[in-house]
Amino acid sequence: MLKIPQVGFNSMLKKGAQSFSGLEEAVLRNINACIELTELTRTSLGPFGMNKIIINQIEKLFVTKDASTIVKELSVEHPAARIIVLASQQQDREIGDATNFVIIFAGELLKQALSLFQLGLHPNDVITGFNDACEKALTSLGDLECYRLKNFKDVDEVAKCLKTSIGSKQYGYEDFLARLVARACVDVCPASHQRFNVDNIRVTKIPGGSILDSSIVNGMVLQRAVEGTITHVEDAVVAVYSCPVDISRTETKGTVLIRTGKELENFSNNEEAALEQIIREISLSGINVVVTGSQIGDMALHFCEKYCIMVVRVQSKFDLRRLSNAIGATPLARLGAPMAEEVGRCDSIKLTEIGDENVVLFSQSIVPCHFFLSNFVITAYSEDKSTVVSTIILRGATSNILDDTERAIDSAVNTYKQLSRDARMIPGAAASELELARMVNQYGTSILGLSQYAVKSFAKAFEVIPTTLAHNAGKNSSELLSKMHAVHSSGSVWDGLDVNDDGVSLCNAKDVGILDLLIAKHYAIRLATEAATTILSIDQIIMARKSGGPKPRDNPNWDED
Repeated sequence: MLKIPQVGFNSMLKKGAQSFSGLEEAVLRNINACIELTELTRTSLGPFGMNKIIINQIEKLFVTKDASTIVKELSVEHPAARIIVLASQQQDREIGDATNFVIIFAGELLKQALSLFQLGLHPNDVITGFNDACEKALTSLGDLECYRLKNFKDVDEVAKCLKTSIGSKQYGYEDFLARLVARACVDVCPASHQRFNVDNIRVTKIPGGSILDSSIVNGMVLQRAVEGTITHVEDAVVAVYSCPVDISRTETKGTVLIRTGKELENFSNNEEAALEQIIREISLSGINVVVTGSQIGDMALHFCEKYCIMVVRVQSKFDLRRLSNAIGATPLARLGAPMAEEVGRCDSIKLTEIGDENVVLFSQSIVPCHFFLSNFVITAYSEDKSTVVSTIILRGATSNILDDTERAIDSAVNTYKQLSRDARMIPGAAASELELARMVNQYGTSILGLSQYAVKSFAKAFEVIPTTLAHNAGKNSSELLSKMHAVHSSGSVWDGLDVNDDGVSLCNAKDVGILDLLIAKHYAIRLATEAATTILSIDQIIMARKSGGPKPRDNPNWDED
């Protein structure tokens, strides 16, 4: 009997493929999935946001309210929700902060679009209106500037700009941590602040104590002990080796015929004498500290002790590279006395104990640099009194607290980096979002066509930020929103939510020092809008059949033999 083939789009695909199309099947499915994602991170926004316990696919535990960590470890599979996740990841890579804003704002835009579809608007009208409103919001951001960082070397001024970024993740410790991070950033900031590198701020996490016990070291901190008995060197002259500090081995195997015990003794003595000669040459060149990125032999360590040379082993090649950069040394792939330009210098290297853990501190006050004159090398110091690497020694009760505090510090360091690109700040505490909502809404009333409904919905989406902050702080969001609208309409554009007050009251964000980075808000609004419009422009979902054979049988008593 002749089989009649199926008619339709599914007939072109392999058996097992799926496709969804139209407003009901594709668009609404995507919007609902994205709204569910944004509801997940919405309760983590602001200083009173709640933490999430995330257990990823390798069963690693995370206790955090950092949105970028949450969506990264969840491994979201829905294709539309993945678009918002990718937008937040791009925000994290580009700015390093405001990732939760991207997720929440994109989800609220999709929720507003859902209401517009129910009114009968076409997706293209909504997309056009959202794009116009986005451009209006971005051009209006500059009018909200309330502060500008002028001196990148002033710790107090820098700490004022970093306080909000830290307070949103570690509320209660923002003053202490902001000043700590500001000191670290100022210490490594070069004369041209545009060349600031976030990798020059290192964080060493040592469990125990509290966050207030954290400190800062101008230099590197290695979480390990020294190899010998010498534990403290002042005015250190350092040689860095990426090769083993040991007797050299040949690349090919060799056989030595030894007939008598005397020959065996002489063979060993020759090796020892050659190794001692190398260590003696290193000592005569003025080296008193040797750092190796590989192993060190017992005999080599013995001769280093004999010539009063401290030995430090660094297991990570990345830490070895950073340490070489911090002390001005060149990693050597050969064992021998270094040349003058390959030597590094450090003010103090000592082994100390923090908590119950041994650490080696490479303390550096100013950057050494070398000037060459004929055959002499003159060690001088750069006019810029800044170190190359600064390390924050972070203390905390548990590893989860340390990890979450490190994320807050990382956001603050990235904020300092972005300040070197654009030093303008806008009022925080949801004041800028509500003012943008008011500006965009006024713009929507001045245009004609169906897109004006989308523009006004875009403006309404900004209200999700003050509403969420109030809800997370346990306040009446409706009362707060009406009060903020009344105040902003009267001209007080810098008034935002006061989370420290028991009632529903407002505060001047500029006066209390709640400041948001303008460039971070700029990128977040654009990325969230692009993610939302991309999802709204999808009218069909097509999923091919997964590759691979049948799943293996679930039989615990299966015998492989």
